[in-house]
Amino acid sequence: MSEAYQQLAFLYDHLMSEAPYDKWATFLKEHTVTQAGKHLLDMGCGTGTLSVAFKKMGFNVAGVDLSEDMLTVAQNKAIEQGVNLPLYQQNIKQLDLPERFDVITAFCDTVNYLEGLEAVKDCFQSVSHHLKKEGLFLFDVHSVRKIDDIFANNTFSSIEEEVAYIWECFQGEAAHSVYHELSFFVKEANGLYQRYDESHYQRTYPLDVYIQELEKAGFKVHSIIGDFDPDSPLDQAERWLFSAKKVNA
Repeated sequence: MSEAYQQLAFLYDHLMSEAPYDKWATFLKEHTVTQAGKHLLDMGCGTGTLSVAFKKMGFNVAGVDLSEDMLTVAQNKAIEQGVNLPLYQQNIKQLDLPERFDVITAFCDTVNYLEGLEAVKDCFQSVSHHLKKEGLFLFDVHSVRKIDDIFANNTFSSIEEEVAYIWECFQGEAAHSVYHELSFFVKEANGLYQRYDESHYQRTYPLDVYIQELEKAGFKVHSIIGDFDPDSPLDQAERWLFSAKKVNA
């Protein structure tokens, strides 16, 4: 793996080091207990951490992401873990894959990176097209509360020996949207720190909007839970997790 890809993987995986990967895996397992097929597409697979985990759980996994760099890291991670992981570089709102799947996942707020409601609609339609009948669509999004009250106009930071970062969040022009401006300072072999900057935009919508668009795309929503807890009040949750089944042909 080149030094650039190693650095990218380090930054992303460091930022995501406390992400609830085990909870996403459990969520998938719980919602596919009665699912006959195990052919799974992991949308927004990033550096492949979840894709590899799903593969080791017994699923036949393919991954898709828009970033060529992320896919390179994911491929090397799969090789290191000894698993076969087909990967595609595509936009999740315009999937064009040669097969249909039993399950499609989009975890770690992948859907929040779609810039507008039309893009969300296109994504849901594309997912529906690539699912077999009665296939499952499992995904999560930031809640309105998370975007408006926790992210917007707040700053987060972390200082460690090998890497430090400043993460500034600015409220976007559109409702329930936010700009993330991240600056990483990574310690080099010579003891000096190299700065890397990242910019991201995310947007979410009220629950009824997601439900409506899923139904328009041919899905029946089976469940929505907050923060991986069926007993968590949805209006107080930071993350909403959806389980929807394709009901059209």
